[in-house]
Amino acid sequence: MIVHSENIAGILNQVTAVFTRRQVNIESLNVSASSIPGIHRYTITAIADHETIMKIVDQIEKKVDVLQCQYFTDDEIFMQEVALYKVVTSVLTENPEMSKIIRRYGAKLIEVNSTFSVIEKTGPTNDIIALNKELSKLGGLLQYVSSGRVAITRARIEHVNEYLEKMETRYGNN
Repeated sequence: MIVHSENIAGILNQVTAVFTRRQVNIESLNVSASSIPGIHRYTITAIADHETIMKIVDQIEKKVDVLQCQYFTDDEIFMQEVALYKVVTSVLTENPEMSKIIRRYGAKLIEVNSTFSVIEKTGPTNDIIALNKELSKLGGLLQYVSSGRVAITRARIEHVNEYLEKMETRYGNN
């Protein structure tokens, strides 16, 4: 789902409460400024049946400070995640397989010191998870963190632009 709202304190809590009431777990949540000044964008990933998701969308759209909430399937958006993996440097330098894996996944080393090294991977969720599994098998994985999805629609403009234009036409610049 992609939710657009004004930047109002407490709106994130209101949005996540809708999922809690429906007993749907949020798999990932990313909140950031949108391309429209003063409007924030929430990218929410959740796993539920279509009917449940549509009920959640309807409930979120009823929130006063929410401008729009839309549901998208994976084929309707471009999405990426960023992950960081901290590994023991000696395992990295002594095991050539680890370097091969890093290259195969298109990841890059962003820090190397005598104690640990940090690997960065940007890509789809499946690649992020697969790289984590492969690095874990080799040993020496100290930490792992993933950003959760960030996504943009395949449409030419954000749908919220159409909504805002319609509201401006209906209510003027008041």
